[in-house]
Amino acid sequence: MVSIPLFSQERKALLMVHFGTSYDETRALTIDAVNALARSTFPEMEVREAWTSRMIVRKLKGRGIEKPLPVEALMRLRADGYTHVLVQPTTLLEGAEMASLRSDVESLAPFFDEIRVGEPLLYSVDDCRKVAEILMQRHGDKADAKKRAHVVFVGHGTYAPANATYSQMEHLFQHLGGPLFHVATIEGYPTQETLLGDLKAAKARKVTLVPFLLVAGDHATNDISGEWKEALEAAGLEVEVVMEGLGQIPEIQARYMDHVRELQGK
Repeated sequence: MVSIPLFSQERKALLMVHFGTSYDETRALTIDAVNALARSTFPEMEVREAWTSRMIVRKLKGRGIEKPLPVEALMRLRADGYTHVLVQPTTLLEGAEMASLRSDVESLAPFFDEIRVGEPLLYSVDDCRKVAEILMQRHGDKADAKKRAHVVFVGHGTYAPANATYSQMEHLFQHLGGPLFHVATIEGYPTQETLLGDLKAAKARKVTLVPFLLVAGDHATNDISGEWKEALEAAGLEVEVVMEGLGQIPEIQARYMDHVRELQGK
């Protein structure tokens, strides 16, 4: 019996799956940029996208912008004759979004000869270390012990066990760059309260807030640049906000392509 290698058929596709954003500028710099890189990196595959946030998809539809949900995108691929599909999320953690995506893919698996789901950005310890190194290289110069200047990476947070990844990232940042680096979350742990306690104990004077989010959209604009900045300033700190999503960083974009390659090799 002759064994046919995976993806030897012509009808193969790569589905990039994003949470989404209603902010056009950051979408172009992050999500659209990642999609474009996927198309240039994997020209042998049809590259399409799907968004997981139903609320954002509905909001954009009202503005005349159509974005399919994962199930819709997958069924369109099947209708177009694609039989082998790689699904690569730009999710950061193995949390609720990933659980929902894996469930969607499993429900549609019988419609494809082969379908696989890639890992989120921060899946393994090695993933976390590489991302920490990338961000240290990009923002490390903002930390200064003499000026008591600290850097805080602010993530979303999740109720899922994967929230522990944020604490792991803080440990890695501090291992690489020292006690001037912190991680906090908007809806998880470490919290803004624990961050303020750490900054007070360190007698910090200046803080640079960096979104630990794929896009610098709603949370970066309203939470980080708004409520968080105001709270830290009220505590007597000088605050700067870097309005840049992770998806804007070329090295982070390349990490997602690495995950696709890993998925191909499974």
